[in-house]
Amino acid sequence: MLGLLALTQFLMTVDSSVMNVSIGALVDDLDTTVTAIQGVITAYTLVMAASMITGAKVGDLLGRRRALRVGLVVYACGSVLTAVAPNIVVLLLGWSVLEGLGAALIMPTIVALVAGNFVGRQRAVAYSVLAAAVAAAVAAGPIIGGFVTAYFSWRWVFAAEVVIAGAILVGSRAIDDAPTDERPRIDVVGAVLSAAGLGVLVLGVLQSSSWGWVRPRIADGEDATPQVLGISLVAWLVVGGLLVLWLFLGWQRRVADRGGLPLVDPSLWKYRQLTGGLTMLLLQYLVMMGVFFTMPLFLSLVLGLDAFETGLRMLPLSVALVVTAPAVPRFFPRAGPRLVVQVGLFLMLAATLLLAVGFDAGAGVSVTTLPFILLGSGMGALSSQLGNVVVSAVPQERSGEVGGLQYTAQNLGSSLGTALVGAIVIGLLSTLLLTGIEQSDQLEPALKQQAAVELGSGVDFVSVEQVEDALATTTLAVDEQQAILDAYESAQLGALSTGMVALSVILLLALFFTRGLPTEPLISRDEINAAPPSTSAA
Repeated sequence: MLGLLALTQFLMTVDSSVMNVSIGALVDDLDTTVTAIQGVITAYTLVMAASMITGAKVGDLLGRRRALRVGLVVYACGSVLTAVAPNIVVLLLGWSVLEGLGAALIMPTIVALVAGNFVGRQRAVAYSVLAAAVAAAVAAGPIIGGFVTAYFSWRWVFAAEVVIAGAILVGSRAIDDAPTDERPRIDVVGAVLSAAGLGVLVLGVLQSSSWGWVRPRIADGEDATPQVLGISLVAWLVVGGLLVLWLFLGWQRRVADRGGLPLVDPSLWKYRQLTGGLTMLLLQYLVMMGVFFTMPLFLSLVLGLDAFETGLRMLPLSVALVVTAPAVPRFFPRAGPRLVVQVGLFLMLAATLLLAVGFDAGAGVSVTTLPFILLGSGMGALSSQLGNVVVSAVPQERSGEVGGLQYTAQNLGSSLGTALVGAIVIGLLSTLLLTGIEQSDQLEPALKQQAAVELGSGVDFVSVEQVEDALATTTLAVDEQQAILDAYESAQLGALSTGMVALSVILLLALFFTRGLPTEPLISRDEINAAPPSTSAA
């Protein structure tokens, strides 16, 4: 049973990282852009984030094993549709929507099934196995995706997921259900408010590179970007999303005060350990998915590596993560979660700073080796602690609800990481390119003015070879083509470097949130069940 649950956990997690190294192949095969693929990746984790809390409640309503089976069927249908997707719209429907909804049913039930079927030391071991499955999936995703894409097709990744999901579905008969004492009603208003708030917020961040954060990127004309009262629609979406989430929290308090069953019980926020763990999970996955979106752009579109070579170059990160995650609790069992997480954050901070200064003219694959080892080690240190911090913060009977919150934090962080860092990198690319063209001595003023007009709406992240081929079809002189090419190559590296700086700032901020984590090794589940919220929060 534990093997099946761990395999399910692996399958759900690997889908978030398996295609990042294949962005170039997806762009070519579906005749789309990096920005569009960024949107699909973001939408996948966003659908999970918006649906996870509701999915946990549905699991309580249907029964955990039945919810697992229903989720596997939905997930497999999405994988089939993705494998045969002829365009970006079908890819979005299959991968982002159906697979995301299936995962939102499956992932909270995994936590609840472990809590209901294992006790004492066995439960601790079971959660460690699930954490190892997550680490292995994050590590193996780039290798699997790169190999299959380079030698077969990215479509075979999703075809294999159908087979694996079917095997788990058949084997699920061996999983003992974890029945609940009650069959709660779904808080429909709360579900709608939470999904709408998260969706609108992340959509605003995702579109910031195209529309502008506050001022519209293009204020007038036929190509004017969306705006309201002269302010970019992005600002309105972000503010609106936060407002809806505030209304969601208020609605949850109202439902609880009336004796109803809210989607998220407000009393959970009394557990300081829970809120601290959820905050760190969100920030961890924000940084992790920001790295997993940005670095394949450097390796594949800047350095020209194929998908498999890109996956291999990320192997040091993968190996360090897999080794560190189980090694920390084994060799440092008396280390408190706060200290371990702080050390992990410092390792990740050092890595992002090294990458930020390493992206310069002539940068090669060697600049990634040490930072990837540091990143993987830091991620492994965080992974070894945060899952247990969250799950052990509350009594066992609330494990399903907390499982929904845990995966909501993870997937919201993943969505924001891909959207935010992608927006910074892609948005800054056009700004730096225009600056480079403006400062070039080889280009005439009329040509600079024309470039400012034509590139004002944004520039997509493509390879230097693609820019070179496009310039070859123009009437520009050779020295003018080379000047534009040099400006684009410099803009690429500058945008990537700034993306790493942004992640460094987020990691510095994350250090301040570690105060909510326990300083001592986690207490046992029995002690937590017997302790009031104020004690377990200490």
